[in-house]
Amino acid sequence: MRYTLLISAVMATLSLVACERNTVVTPTPETVVVPGPAGPAGPTGTTGATGDQGATGTQGATGDAGTGTTVIVTPPASAPAN
Repeated sequence: MRYTLLISAVMATLSLVACERNTVVTPTPETVVVPGPAGPAGPTGTTGATGDQGATGTQGATGDAGTGTTVIVTPPASAPAN
């Protein structure tokens, strides 16, 4: 009985020692750069170059002559000012 207890204790100790423990890796805190107060304004830059003139478009086709009655809609008369 003594040998059984002794062998069980040795086996338990060896089995616990044989387990590989995970290494705990603590992440390093991220450094945050905080901007300081604004400095004085710099000199004004130079004026940029003038852009090129765009290309002229093509002339559209002439429309067809109208047929039928022409309706002219006049806006309502404004109210007189008091």
